[in-house]
Amino acid sequence: MAAKSFDDRDGWVWMDGEFVPHRDAKVHVLSHALHYASCVFEGERAYGGVIFKSREHSERLHASANILGFKLPFSADEIDRAKAELIKKLGFENCYVRALAWRGSEQMGVAAKRDDVHVAIAAWEWGDYFADKMKGVRLMIAPWRRPAPDTSPCNSKAAGLYMICTLSRHAANDAGFDDAMMFDWRGQIAEGTGANIFFVRDGVLHTPTPDCFLNGLTRQAVIGLAKKRGIEVVERAIWPNELASFSECFLTGSAAEITPVREIAGLNFKPANLTEQLLHDFSALTRRANA
Repeated sequence: MAAKSFDDRDGWVWMDGEFVPHRDAKVHVLSHALHYASCVFEGERAYGGVIFKSREHSERLHASANILGFKLPFSADEIDRAKAELIKKLGFENCYVRALAWRGSEQMGVAAKRDDVHVAIAAWEWGDYFADKMKGVRLMIAPWRRPAPDTSPCNSKAAGLYMICTLSRHAANDAGFDDAMMFDWRGQIAEGTGANIFFVRDGVLHTPTPDCFLNGLTRQAVIGLAKKRGIEVVERAIWPNELASFSECFLTGSAAEITPVREIAGLNFKPANLTEQLLHDFSALTRRANA
């Protein structure tokens, strides 16, 4: 049976300060965001009815909008309350939450400083981002690269920046892979299409420096968990010719959580003690957030 369309569901969406029936949460076809990608968003997970790092997500939504030159009409406090009220109203315990803000349809053209800014929050029950993720996912090398930081607003979680991620993920799926690993404009390893990436060598955790992609909130949490365990974490430039020297690899993100990787373009990895320990610690951390 095909999955139900996201525009045809029961429930509610919080939109510009009020709860709207899910099927009625609509925007006009001439919204600036649809034509010029003036939209920012957050992907979050709730565990036991509590959103993990809700405040950090709300603050990043504000920061992303500021980078794109618009100001949200709701404070981080108001967005936090709205998210919590929404998942309670929907009766969800474990779910995915999507908050977004965009320029509307008051002005059409590249410049749109007069456009009103809209904010919406939706939520749905969602299991693992990857099917059978604990078996380890398979990655190919993405056909697109992360651009240089002086060519895109890389510190904003802006919708337009995900166009090359969609293209790369589609290419990977068409080739029989689960996802793709992206290089940056220099040819260094950057991230997955929607998640940060970590490698293990001789008990040390290595991860690319986030200088042209988001320093993910789950990424930061995992680094904190590793350091708490006394695991050395090295953030640095990582080149493709190093891949064969790593024994373990995993992805991190709000949707992906911690997802082991078993292959990158023909190179094999085996989730072992370090990955398994961090998986356990992350699960415990999200449970503690609900206590």
